[in-house]
Amino acid sequence: MRGLLTFAICTGLASGPVASAAQEVTPCDFRASAENIVEPWEENSRTFANGAVRVALLDTIEPGAAAFHILVLSPPFDEVGGRQCRMISPARGFGFYTVDFQALEAAYDPATGLSFALPVQAVDETGNPKPHRLHFTLNQASGAISAELAP
Repeated sequence: MRGLLTFAICTGLASGPVASAAQEVTPCDFRASAENIVEPWEENSRTFANGAVRVALLDTIEPGAAAFHILVLSPPFDEVGGRQCRMISPARGFGFYTVDFQALEAAYDPATGLSFALPVQAVDETGNPKPHRLHFTLNQASGAISAELAP
């Protein structure tokens, strides 16, 4: 499958997952299933803001060279107390090549919200994995999440 992904990227059948610095933040779909949380869960999932925010590493297995995504469960809460569910990926249909979840760093600034950073590798337009630092920020009041890759 990795060869097929490389072929698709190199031939233009798919846009390069890291063609731009902005990352895709989407509502959760089938990829956010609990079966995709990387085991052991206690090493690949962390909570913040007194448990209101959970960040976890997902492995969807396919596509082979881009199977890792970041799951974010966070406020705002809906009318029955459920949190919003979002996934961070380099591009629609593509995940990261690798994610060093153990190196996840978090900080809080009242002006901007919760900020996170961790090392990742994303497949570039030539089909090769390149190291980056994923930065994402969560505004708990609005639920807005922004994400970008830095070299």
